[in-house]
Amino acid sequence: MTHMNRTESGHGILFRLFVVTCLVTGVMFIQACRNDDSATMHADRIFHNGEIITVDKEFSMADSLAVKDGRIIAVGDRGSVFRHRGGDTDMVDLHGRVMMPGLIDSHTHPTDAALFEFDHAVPAMHSVADVLDYVKQRSRAVPEGEWICVDQVFITRLRERRFPSRKELDTVAPEHPVVFATFPSAPAASLNSAALKALNIGAGNHEDFEVDSGTGKLTGIVHNHTEYIPATACSNGTGPDEADIEQRLGKLFHDYNSVGLTTIADRNADRSEVERYRRMLEKDALSVRMAISHGIDTGKQRSVDEIVADIRDIAAHPLRRGDPMLRIIGVKGLVDGGMLTGTAYMKEPWGKSELYAIDDPEYRGFYRLPPERLLPIVRATIEEGMQFVGHAVGDGAVNTLVETYASVAEDMPIAATRPCIAHCNFMTVKALERMARLDIVADFQPAWLYLDAPTLIDHFDYKRLEYFQPLKTVFNKGIIAGGGSDHWQKIGSLRSTNPYNPFLGMWIAITRNARDYPEQVHPEQALNREQAIRLYTANNAHLLFLEEETGSLEPGKAADMIVLDRDILSCEIEDLKDTRVLRTYLNGELVYSSGTGL
Repeated sequence: MTHMNRTESGHGILFRLFVVTCLVTGVMFIQACRNDDSATMHADRIFHNGEIITVDKEFSMADSLAVKDGRIIAVGDRGSVFRHRGGDTDMVDLHGRVMMPGLIDSHTHPTDAALFEFDHAVPAMHSVADVLDYVKQRSRAVPEGEWICVDQVFITRLRERRFPSRKELDTVAPEHPVVFATFPSAPAASLNSAALKALNIGAGNHEDFEVDSGTGKLTGIVHNHTEYIPATACSNGTGPDEADIEQRLGKLFHDYNSVGLTTIADRNADRSEVERYRRMLEKDALSVRMAISHGIDTGKQRSVDEIVADIRDIAAHPLRRGDPMLRIIGVKGLVDGGMLTGTAYMKEPWGKSELYAIDDPEYRGFYRLPPERLLPIVRATIEEGMQFVGHAVGDGAVNTLVETYASVAEDMPIAATRPCIAHCNFMTVKALERMARLDIVADFQPAWLYLDAPTLIDHFDYKRLEYFQPLKTVFNKGIIAGGGSDHWQKIGSLRSTNPYNPFLGMWIAITRNARDYPEQVHPEQALNREQAIRLYTANNAHLLFLEEETGSLEPGKAADMIVLDRDILSCEIEDLKDTRVLRTYLNGELVYSSGTGL
């Protein structure tokens, strides 16, 4: 009996322990669920009553979005998203406004742009008269005898499409040496008499200086001008300190935010710029996330081994493993010149041109990185798991870069590094087909079509521009292409030499309209609105290895978002380019407000 009681008592104890364990476990489970529900329900902020363009794979629309700790936790209809509402959730009524992902510029040069007007404002120059007015103003501001240098004002964008003459420059600045060069690497420049005297140049003693056949006098046009003009000639000896540079960059980044940009790529940063960005990140002074293509010096004076050593060194930089706000994604190399200076490397000759100062009928432009040097540089970059971004403007240079990527692909996989072609203005069907097969990505600047197509059509012909920025073909072939600006002058999205307003870029990609040209430029290459939006959002995120972080509004991604003043999916197409951003959020935090209510 005692034995039976002890047995029954033992079982009872075990049963009670079992019950208690179940109860405790159940309570813990329920509490865990409640805690999980609480964490999910209590969004920091819910945006609702809007037209939300998610830019997910289906390009779906929503009316509400919830954010917690800087990340999106829900997107959808009011009912599903409002389940995340807590007592302290900030409820933001969009009042029917459009919200979309923060925009991305795939190609900028922030430091150059921020400092361009550091010591004085530089007006827009659309004509030779504008250039002369600027030179005259500078002649009053700097001491006699000091050089006045005007560069990065492209004659292809001047109304007259010519250089200012020696006589014209003499009239406005007789006591100052003046050089007008469209670009430091351009093949020609225009000098005044004081500049020729300062260089001790007389008629007939240098073949690079043009002579008027009628008078025998120097015209002022010089080829290979950088060989003659001292590097110090255009420096006034003063410059910004680090505090100035950071302040100017902060101002520029805020202006990027004002047009909806939350992410940019610096496509040619040097070591000092990388370190400056790192310091600004530590100070919480970056209002844009940044992907960096580190510049490399590929000059002829350097051996390939030296260049490859630099690439290996960049690959070991701590910011290769940086956080999503700042990361080195690869390196940048220049394959050819430019279309605005007549130096892009073309499959067929450029043709003779006074505008571009080309007198050789067989001239095709030039390589900055010839194929035999390009291949080992690209190979080393891909071996290190980094993206190589090749500046290639002409179709000849694009073909060379594609062939180089194909050669490397014979020995190792390349797709994971997202090999990139920057600019790729002139394309061929063969290059496009190979890009699609090799998963090569493209970094376009739509504004160049708007600004420069008329000049190019006049110089070449309409037919030769059949595959100039062929965006529709690019999308149809499944090539991932992004939109950028190549912004490197001035602060101001429309006053910059290369405008960085992404809504202007979208409008150009959709309309194929060009300034001062009566018709669309190959309208068969126009994008639809969804494609143009992807150009500056999801596609650019892929180009910059940020597709898990930004580029679309989906749960788990950073809350990089903008609110617009109009519906860019349904507004009149001419109104699209005038879109204004009302608010910009980065990681869920407001970084720009227009000051107007929603």
